[in-house]
Amino acid sequence: MYFCKMFKNAIFIFAVLLLVSCGKDPIPKPYGELRLEYPAPKYQKFENNCAYTFEYSDFAKIADAKRPCWYYLNYPKMKAKVFVTYYPIKNDFAAHIREAEKMVYEHTIKASAIDTKSFEYPEKKVYGNFYELKGQSASNLQFYITDSTKHFVTAYLYFNTRPKPDSLAPAVDYIKNDMKHLLDTFEWKN
Repeated sequence: MYFCKMFKNAIFIFAVLLLVSCGKDPIPKPYGELRLEYPAPKYQKFENNCAYTFEYSDFAKIADAKRPCWYYLNYPKMKAKVFVTYYPIKNDFAAHIREAEKMVYEHTIKASAIDTKSFEYPEKKVYGNFYELKGQSASNLQFYITDSTKHFVTAYLYFNTRPKPDSLAPAVDYIKNDMKHLLDTFEWKN
């Protein structure tokens, strides 16, 4: 009798396992990344009461910052901001250069590399450096522009998220092209 009861229990467990395990074989889902695509930029001229003007993408929105002639280029869909500052030069040109470079090299703790490109447009009296910071840096792109006598402008790209170079790469590339266009179209008013 004991044998018979044990046999019935074994058949019952086997039948339950057979019913539960019936179905399709599990197939692992392929790993996929979200493909981020942004619209082709259309540029518009930024007019202000400051000593400079430039063109910026219509994908960005301009907002005033804390001081006169300081602005944010907000990219709301990317959760990014380019912070643009302006300083008049008053016998402190070297100090502005040191401060701009300090802002770049403070990121060496997290940056895996810093690419520096100098640029100059002598016909417009526009000179400066463009910095691209690689790795998990808080700011991926920075530049300064000067006429070397009266005006000094800096810009820094920040995302409202943790630095994840692979995830942010499409947005960084898009904004990098916008920042380069800004540099190409940058002009002093006086």
